[in-house]
Amino acid sequence: TFLLCRWADNFSAKGCNDEATHQFQHPFLQAVGMFLGELSCLAVFYILVFKDKRSSQPTLPPSQPFSPFIFLGPAICDMAGTSIMYVALNMTSASSFQMLRGAVIIFTGLLSVAFLGRKLECSQWVGILVTIAGLVIVGLTDLLSGHSSGKSLNDVITGDLLIVMAQIVASIQMVLEEKFVYKHNVHPLRAVGTEGLFGFIILTILLIPFYYIPAGGFSSSERGVLEDSIDAFCQMGRQPLIILALLGNIISIAFFNFAGISVTKEISATTRMVIDSLRTVVIWVVSLAVGWEQFHPLQILGFIVLLLGTCLYNGLHKPLMCARCKEQSEETQGLLNGERTVINGDC
Repeated sequence: TFLLCRWADNFSAKGCNDEATHQFQHPFLQAVGMFLGELSCLAVFYILVFKDKRSSQPTLPPSQPFSPFIFLGPAICDMAGTSIMYVALNMTSASSFQMLRGAVIIFTGLLSVAFLGRKLECSQWVGILVTIAGLVIVGLTDLLSGHSSGKSLNDVITGDLLIVMAQIVASIQMVLEEKFVYKHNVHPLRAVGTEGLFGFIILTILLIPFYYIPAGGFSSSERGVLEDSIDAFCQMGRQPLIILALLGNIISIAFFNFAGISVTKEISATTRMVIDSLRTVVIWVVSLAVGWEQFHPLQILGFIVLLLGTCLYNGLHKPLMCARCKEQSEETQGLLNGERTVINGDC
C-alpha cells in the first residue's frame, strides 16, 4: 500500500492550465482512496451474508443490534491518522515511515490502561520501553541520512513527528473500537467497511474547503492550498500511471484488510503481527532496490529493536518459553525415570 503511495508521489506532471510540472503530492485525495478500499470490505461482507443465508448450515454468528454511528468516532480517528500519515510519507522514507508506525503499541498500551482499566504484564511494559528505544534509533537514522536522501532536515524531523502523532490518533481509534464496537459482536469486515463508509463521505466533503485553505510549505500545488483535487485529476489525465498507482492502492487496502482478518481468524493475531513486521522488510528492500533511499546499517538495528519490542508486547516470547519449559520438564522426567530404572535394576 505505502509503496504504491510512494510510487504515485514520485510521479511528476503538469496540472491544470498548463502549470509547471510538479510532483503528485495529494495526501488527502489518496486517503479518500484508502477509505474507498475499506468501503469495499462492506460489499464483501454482504456477499458473505447473502451466501450464508442461502446455505443449509449458516456459519456467520449473529450480531447484537447496534447503531452504525458507533463507528463514527473510530472513523474520524482513522481519517485524521491516515491523512497525517500520507502527509508525512511525502517528507520521510517509506521504510522509516513503516518502522515508526510501531509506536502505536506504546500509546495503545498506555490508553488501554487509562481508559479500559487493563493491567499490562511486565513483558508488555518491557516491550514498550524497547519499542521507544527502537524509535529513537530509527529517528537517529533519519537525521543522519536525511541529506543523502535528498530531503531537508526540517522535512525529515517534521515527517517523523507527524508519523508518531498519527500513531497517537490510531491508538485512540483502537481503544474506541474495543470499548464500543467489539462488545456488539460486529463482524470485522462490517466494522472495517462501515468505518470506510463514514471516512469516505466525511473526507470527500472536506475536500471542498481544503481546496481553499492555504497550507504554505505543506502543499506542492501551484495554488499552495491544503488539497487541490482539481489539480490532482489534471495530473492523472496527463500521467495515466498515477491512476494505476491509485487503483492499486485501493485494491491493496481492500485485500490487506480482508487478508488480515482471515489470518487472525484462521491462525492467530500473533501470526498477523509477524507478517506485518515482515512487510516492513519488504518495503525497505524495495525502497533500496528502486533507489528511493540509501542503505544505512543503523536501520537494521532499529528494525530489530522495534521487532523485539513488538514481540514482547504481543507475547510472542510466551510460546517459546513454554516450549522450553516443556522440554526441561520432559528432560527432568526422563532423568527421574532413568534413575528409577537404575534403582529397579539394582534391586
